[in-house]
Amino acid sequence: MAITPSSPIDPPSQSATRALRLFAPQVSANYGTRVAAALGLSLAALEEREFEDGEHKIRPLDNVRGADIFVLQQLHGEPGHSIHDKLCRLLFLLGALRDAGAARLTAVLPYLAYARKDQRSQPRDPVTHRYLAQLLEAIGVDGVVTLDVHNRAAFQNAFRRPVVHLEARSLFVAHFAARPANWVVVAPDGGAIKRAERFAQALGQRLEREVELAFMHKWRSGGRMGGGEIVGEVAGRPALIFDDLISTGGTLALCAEALRGAGAATVEAAATHGVFTSAANTALAGSDLTRLVVCDTVPPLRLTQPEITAKLTTLDTAPFLAEAIARLHEDSSLEDLAEGAI
Repeated sequence: MAITPSSPIDPPSQSATRALRLFAPQVSANYGTRVAAALGLSLAALEEREFEDGEHKIRPLDNVRGADIFVLQQLHGEPGHSIHDKLCRLLFLLGALRDAGAARLTAVLPYLAYARKDQRSQPRDPVTHRYLAQLLEAIGVDGVVTLDVHNRAAFQNAFRRPVVHLEARSLFVAHFAARPANWVVVAPDGGAIKRAERFAQALGQRLEREVELAFMHKWRSGGRMGGGEIVGEVAGRPALIFDDLISTGGTLALCAEALRGAGAATVEAAATHGVFTSAANTALAGSDLTRLVVCDTVPPLRLTQPEITAKLTTLDTAPFLAEAIARLHEDSSLEDLAEGAI
């Protein structure tokens, strides 16, 4: 876990004396209920109303004046609820809580939408990641918590409020260390090398031996993707592709094919956020993957082909997120939760 800036979200010894309240709009209530249970709490009560013209009302039913408030919202699109619908509900709830006298207000966003749009790739391109940060700051949040953003530096630099960047690496280490093998960890492109390297080091520490690293050379041009050359020794070894997010599944399928071609014995993959657009059904169902492991930050709603769903394992992030919330509330150290915490 890494926190930026170095100061905590609130001065020490203040927040721990305040009541802790966790809110989650109805669209995120299932996830929020599990996080609350791990905290030994119930979700704080909300009133949500839909109006015939499409407008929406959301308000807290519990007293929040002087309280330490955390609001959890999953910012992924799903049938009946777009990302933008969820974002509006989040902003309106945060505003209502600020007006109602919350002492400290923290947005907890396990999956942060628009995190991949963190720079201009062509003239007059929007930097939507930064605009999202400005919206949250304008409504009055004191801090933001998220899990495995695409670019940690861009996330930290987009906000002028304190941010907490959780990494699910420890969850994956525990999962794969329970099935010890002569793993070689594979980054599916050059941008994922540092993330894969940190995971390989952590897995090696748990297994008490070195875990080697490989990567795939990949290029994109005009919306097309190519490449597939594997750099590293994978022949006869179980290969483990490690990344932050799976969307169309194209890169993952290409990497799995390249690894099999390079002689890998088996090919597994792990990624924090399984966004899985509809194209992932075709790309992954016919791929060379043996197993696929993701976290529950985004439900795999669009992954429907039995050829790939039978290989899918989902890791529970609720206790991990609850632990981070509890420590933030208590102004306790986050150092032992993940690398780089302060």
